[in-house]
Amino acid sequence: MVAGMDEHFSDLKAKLDALCDPEIPVLTLNDLGVIRDVQRSAGQVVVTMTPTYSGCPAMDAMTQAVREVLNASPFEGQVKTVFNPPWTTDWLTDSGRKKLKQYGIAPPVGRAAEEPSNGHDERQVACPRCDSLNTRVVSQFGSTACKALHQCQTCLEPFDYFKCH
Repeated sequence: MVAGMDEHFSDLKAKLDALCDPEIPVLTLNDLGVIRDVQRSAGQVVVTMTPTYSGCPAMDAMTQAVREVLNASPFEGQVKTVFNPPWTTDWLTDSGRKKLKQYGIAPPVGRAAEEPSNGHDERQVACPRCDSLNTRVVSQFGSTACKALHQCQTCLEPFDYFKCH
C-alpha cells in the first residue's frame, strides 16, 4: 500500500509542478517559487505557498488550482499560505527566467537585495527581443504590479520588465 501511495504522491507532485501562473502562463508556480514546499504525512498533504506580494490578485486563482489538484488526489489536502520570509524574485528558477525572456518579458536583473535605497531601480535591462542594453524605462507600472514598462532604443520595441523585488 505504501508503494502505491508513493506513486500517488509522485503523481500529485507532477501535477502541482505543471500548474501555471494565471498572469504569466508560460511560468509554472514552481518556476516562480510560489510553491515553497509539499509535505506528506499520514495520508495528509500540505502545500505551502508564498504570494509574490501580499495583495497579489492572482493568489486566489493559484490557491484554487492547487486545491483542485489536491481534491483530485487520494490524499487529504491543505494549502498553507506563509508570508515570512517574503517572496523575492531571487526565487525564480533559471528555467523560469529563460521562459520569461522567450515570452518577451525581461527577467529580473541582479538580486533583490541589491535594490537601490532611493527606490529607483536603474539596472541595465536587456531587451528580450534583441538583447540590446540600450533600453529605457517608460513607466514603473507595467501590465501587472510586478512589471515595469521599458522600451528598447535599438529595435524600438516596448517590453515588460519583471521588476526585481
